[in-house]
Amino acid sequence: MKLAILLLTLFVISSGYLFHESFAEVSENQAFLLEGSGFAVTEEQIKFTEIDLGLSSQNQRGSTINFVIEDGFVTLDDEEFIISELEGKFLREGRYIRINGNIESSSGVDTTISFFGRLVAESKDAAVYGFTGRITTPDNTYKIIYTTKLSTLSKIDTMLTTEEPKDLTIRILKGASLQGGAETYIGLSTSGSDSTRLGYFSKDRISIEPGTSITIVNNDLVSHSILSGKENYGDRHDPFDPDGRISTGDITPGDSTNITFDEAGFYRLYDPDYPWMKIIAYVFPSSDTLVLGQGQNLGN
Repeated sequence: MKLAILLLTLFVISSGYLFHESFAEVSENQAFLLEGSGFAVTEEQIKFTEIDLGLSSQNQRGSTINFVIEDGFVTLDDEEFIISELEGKFLREGRYIRINGNIESSSGVDTTISFFGRLVAESKDAAVYGFTGRITTPDNTYKIIYTTKLSTLSKIDTMLTTEEPKDLTIRILKGASLQGGAETYIGLSTSGSDSTRLGYFSKDRISIEPGTSITIVNNDLVSHSILSGKENYGDRHDPFDPDGRISTGDITPGDSTNITFDEAGFYRLYDPDYPWMKIIAYVFPSSDTLVLGQGQNLGN
């Protein structure tokens, strides 16, 4: 009995230590993506569901940080719900996440959600949360189970500035069309590190203001085109549906093209011929130039 109590005490202490060491990346005035999938369950049926939200953290009060859900969607099988009125909080400095409010289907049906997430694991650039909760439609109440990834898009400097944003250039890397299969395919070094990373673009996540233009330069050996669209999770043969907002046409090797993001929101940019090549663009007003995040195009 004493041994069991001792082991329990050590577990609690070590768990608290691990929690204390976590969440250095969850702080005020940051932009995050919360992406994941799971199942929505009733007594009669089980539906596949996914969540894809953009969050902007606000001021911290004690160990709680409120956040604004800027854009995104929740799905139930093939039905997509857009964000209507959602609010959320990082609790205990990010150990937990709570999301409550309303979403709306494409047919105008109001639905409420109530999610609670607990930290499962984290790396230097993202954290994994397990979510439980409910999606309540006029016809059913679904219990949900999600596994999600919370990743930082950028850190927002709230100091006002009148400087114009610098031009942003994104390069399609040599060998990207081969999905890293060529001997000449070499990833770029990560910022501040000598290590290499495999990627298909020089930046695969950007955070910019509406009205910003970027330049896409094709350093690959084949032509590419960039579209914006919705990602069809789990469909290997048709992973994206274009939404008509961005379409560059062919960009031949050595050439470049400009893209202007006129409207605020999320943009998922991809090459329809090489669907593993994709960029997430988070386009919302901010008070200063944002630090660009860099991922690895693995599940982004």
